[in-house]
Order: sequence, then structure tokens, then C-alpha cells
Amino acid sequence: QVQLVESGGDLVQPGGSLRLSCIASGFNLVSYDIGWFRQAPGKEREGIACINKNEANTYYTDSVKGRFTISRDNAKNTVYLQMNTLKSEDTAVYYCAVQYSNRPYCIVAPTTYNYWGQGTQVTVSS
Repeated sequence: QVQLVESGGDLVQPGGSLRLSCIASGFNLVSYDIGWFRQAPGKEREGIACINKNEANTYYTDSVKGRFTISRDNAKNTVYLQMNTLKSEDTAVYYCAVQYSNRPYCIVAPTTYNYWGQGTQVTVSS
């Protein structure tokens, strides 16, 4: 059974940090590009970061560039999102997703992703 399970979401003060994890089971992450997405109440799901299967390419949306870092550990079948200098506008449910692709670079178009996790809540508030 293909499954992605996110964890690490929490309530954190502005300026704080969190590390989200996404563990895959039922398949091997090594063949997939991986993306992190988020959805705030009343807003559309937004792609914020991705990493391609050979780790040669990453992408960050402007709002998180320089603050968030995506990484993967294929041996652990796990992907991470390190989030620093968190802001109130980062409050959302965060999702990981995977996509099988032959592109040399990753993209964050949600409709191109094959499998999704259930999400983990991140709340940034004082």
C-alpha cells in the first residue's frame, strides 16, 4: 500500500523553526521527485518547494526562499522540510507529495503529483 505520512507540525512562535518529515511506505522514493505544499484556510493549495530524484535540482517559491530547505534521505525513504524564521503567514496544513517524472528538474504543479500525504498542521502565532 502506497502511503506518505507527514509529521512535525506544531504551534510555534514567529521567528521559530520546525522540521517536517514525510515518510514513504509501499514504494521507493528514490525514483520520484518530491514536493512540499501547503494550504491555508480559504486559500488554494500552494507548492512551496520540490527536489528532484537525483537531488541535482531544488525549487522554492519566493515566499519561502532563504528560510525553508527541502532535503531527502533515500536510505530512510524520507523527505524533510526545514523551516526557519517562521512567520504568521506560514500557518497552513503542510503536505508532501511525490511525482514520477523524467524531467531533469522538479515542478510544483499539484495536478502533476501522483501520491499525497494527509497533511500536518503548522501554526505560527505568539
